Amino acid sequence: MIMEGRLTFGFLLTIVVTFAIAPLIAILGYTFLKDGQFDISQINRMLEAERVWRTLGNSMLLGVLVIVGTTIIAFPMALIRTKTSLYRYDWLDIILTIPFMTPPYIGSMGWILFMQHNGFLQQLFPSSAWLTKTFFSLFGMVMIMSLHLFPFLCLMLKNTLLRINGSFLDAALIFGRSPWRNWTKIVLPLVVSSYVLGSLLIFIKTLAEFGTPATFGSRIGFQVFTTEIHTYLSRWPVDISMATSLSLFLLSVCLVIWYIQNLIGRKHTYGVLSGKTPAMREVRDKWYIKLGSWMFVGVVLLLSIGIPYFSIVVTSLQKVRGNGLQAGNFSFASYQEMFTGGSAGLSAFLNSVMFSVITAVVTAIIGLCIALYIKKGETKKQQVLDFFSLMPTIVPGIVFVVGLIMFWNAPWLPATIYNTKTMVVVTYCILFLPYSVQYTKSSLSQIDSSIFQSAAIFGRSKWDVYRQIIIPLLMQGILAGMMMTFIISMRELVAGLLILPPSVETGATFIYSQFEQGNVGVGMAVAVITVVMTVIFMFLLGWLQKRGGHENA
Repeated sequence: MIMEGRLTFGFLLTIVVTFAIAPLIAILGYTFLKDGQFDISQINRMLEAERVWRTLGNSMLLGVLVIVGTTIIAFPMALIRTKTSLYRYDWLDIILTIPFMTPPYIGSMGWILFMQHNGFLQQLFPSSAWLTKTFFSLFGMVMIMSLHLFPFLCLMLKNTLLRINGSFLDAALIFGRSPWRNWTKIVLPLVVSSYVLGSLLIFIKTLAEFGTPATFGSRIGFQVFTTEIHTYLSRWPVDISMATSLSLFLLSVCLVIWYIQNLIGRKHTYGVLSGKTPAMREVRDKWYIKLGSWMFVGVVLLLSIGIPYFSIVVTSLQKVRGNGLQAGNFSFASYQEMFTGGSAGLSAFLNSVMFSVITAVVTAIIGLCIALYIKKGETKKQQVLDFFSLMPTIVPGIVFVVGLIMFWNAPWLPATIYNTKTMVVVTYCILFLPYSVQYTKSSLSQIDSSIFQSAAIFGRSKWDVYRQIIIPLLMQGILAGMMMTFIISMRELVAGLLILPPSVETGATFIYSQFEQGNVGVGMAVAVITVVMTVIFMFLLGWLQKRGGHENA
């Protein structure tokens, strides 16, 4: 086939190494080399700083508490979606993914606007003023991040519970085990593996998160690694050596946790699909179970979607924020200002659309080539390329951005893209390439090899096989990867804050800067448009995946 051979491997590996691995090497070089000599003085300086250890403690504490918070929400939700009559409502899965797909900084801004002094909660219920102080603490930060990340753990637990619902329980019932003993001896041990894997991923995502710590954490004085790195790069005097040292430290922590996660995945994953009962059992809940399930789902949706979305929509419609929630204080002026030709909001929004579209197209092409080469990852070369292409999912985004800044500022480079729009697109492509690779790989795995053999029997050339058979069959996965890349690119904040050229803004940086300056009307209008686009693309993505599933069935 065309996507095989040493030349193809060398070409694809060069692309991945140049753009994804070189930034990490640049961080290592900047941290450990001084005047061409090996030097660990920067590491010693970092380790001697009390502030670094305090930041490490804050990041670890936040990671553990967010795991607790997501567990409290995700585990009951997974049980409700699998063991009660609510399993029939597939649309709940799409609704429950909205908090995860909502940009974290927008969700945080919504909660801040709702809970702050004289915020929407106090305007609706004046006696609730005492809640403001309680909320603006570590508790509030953990709650916001847990409400953002719980869908990730919930879907993992739900999928595991659905697979267990088969012959294991049937066998236990035949041998006279009680339902409670079934749960403690069969279900929970089989769920533990998925839970531990999901929790470790939640921990890594919490360490790598920038949006919520930047918007909410800065208000309560709670610094974590990502905000600390941003501070060293954006505060005068700029301390690049400390930023790279912290990036390396954060990268090391994430790689260790990722290794532990893989170790657990290899040793403690059990096969649960053997003998699965083919027909779904009919579930008939008692009225109080049904009522309690709907109430739990309602409260979670209210906290994760209702309150933050209410705040940003109402704020975008208010004429004067100080006049609060009263008749006559609402208009579409912010939206009119945003859509006025040449306005800062419209320019920022269009920049985001342009960068996201280019990123989606470029990553789709590169992702298709990589997926076609990797296939099932049976050879060492395929596994190496697969690992390198997935690196951006392991490495925190801010670490990659710092590495790119170091790499493209290297004095030995004959030319640089730093401080140009090309740098933005390259950064987005590196950060979001794994989505295209994974979606295309998933579609490729569903194509039976007999199709290729049939094409060979009928004398089709290699190009005809790709053009007329493979790419049309992969189109569903390619489009899904492009949509996901577009959605994620539209919300990217940390890359924009650090690498955008002067006088260029994206929707994310515009929303962030407007919120920080207190001019939130137009900023929230941009946020509403961004979120609406995200939700529409999510429904399209769900429809596309469902359609692909029916076609494959």
